[in-house]
Amino acid sequence: MTSNTLKMLCATTALVGAFSGAAQAQTVDMDALVAAAKAEGTLTTIALPHDWCNYGAVIEGFKAKYGIEVNELNPNAGSGDEIEAIKANKDNTGPQSPDVIDVGLSFGPAAKAEGLIQPYKVSTWDSIPESAKDAEGYWYGDYYGVLAMAVNKDVVTDASPTSFADLKDPKYAAMVAIPGDPRTGNSSMMSVYAMGLAKGAAGGADAATAGIAFMKDLKASGNFVDVGGSAQNFAQGTTPVMLDWDYNVLAMRDKLAGNPPMEVVIPADGVIAGVYVQAISAYAPHPNAAKLWMEYLYSDEGQLGWLSGYCHPIRFNDMVARGVIPAEMMDKLPPADAYAKAVFPSLDEQGAAKKVVADTWATEMGAN
Repeated sequence: MTSNTLKMLCATTALVGAFSGAAQAQTVDMDALVAAAKAEGTLTTIALPHDWCNYGAVIEGFKAKYGIEVNELNPNAGSGDEIEAIKANKDNTGPQSPDVIDVGLSFGPAAKAEGLIQPYKVSTWDSIPESAKDAEGYWYGDYYGVLAMAVNKDVVTDASPTSFADLKDPKYAAMVAIPGDPRTGNSSMMSVYAMGLAKGAAGGADAATAGIAFMKDLKASGNFVDVGGSAQNFAQGTTPVMLDWDYNVLAMRDKLAGNPPMEVVIPADGVIAGVYVQAISAYAPHPNAAKLWMEYLYSDEGQLGWLSGYCHPIRFNDMVARGVIPAEMMDKLPPADAYAKAVFPSLDEQGAAKKVVADTWATEMGAN
């Protein structure tokens, strides 16, 4: 189909109502959207490794459902690379111009401020938590991880800890670890943040201050292991109680295949979620394919695709409430009620916490 034909198609009344530049309500004419996307014929993605959140199967599911080709750019790119790809291809409608991006939370508001993304509200918009989406529809959370404790059951032979408070028990001497330095690693920084919430802090800088105090107590008692938590250290018993995002430790559990046996626990007193976001490029060469991709990702089918890769879809609580997640999938996860308590710290809260960690971690923890 020629470009002129496409322009005429997208100018019809039905399509203008479904796909105008302004963020729409939750009513979407799916038949018209599918027709327009198929006319474009291609979707260009970037930075979607097939083994991350089961994206390989998600992409194949989209292709099979709608018969649209997916042009995959640089699967191993980072969020910054995705933004630069949009900037570099503003005037390019060729195969190097991404239609959609999947980036860390901070990149969504920044891309909106620079005019690099366009608004679109998917038909399941209302079931996306308010704290995880831009009110105007420029970006919206897609999946998240929750901080979890991986417990090596060869070492911890009795009951596993169920909360951060439990980690102070003398029976966990020389066992508790975080992935690395919280001044440079997000999962470690958010581990400190979660410990602060567990102590009753409100969030932001207060959570970081309280979390560092908690970590200082763990170190003084001898329970904290000042060694970066990793799959190797965990398996060897060096860091038998290790904090990290749940999707990392659940995948590690599968890979270790019982050697050693391990349990994954969501701490009951500090459930912190780290979210990624989706957005459509303001310069997308295939805008309707991009919107159809979003509809697919935020449908139950697309959300289950991510969950099968242990990345919690943003609509997880809604899907649990409706009973649409297969039992065999739920059986591989910690109890659903643990995720219902998840807190999504805002960018401002995270920024304030990071400053406290940067300023005080070394002096409080004796780290260089």
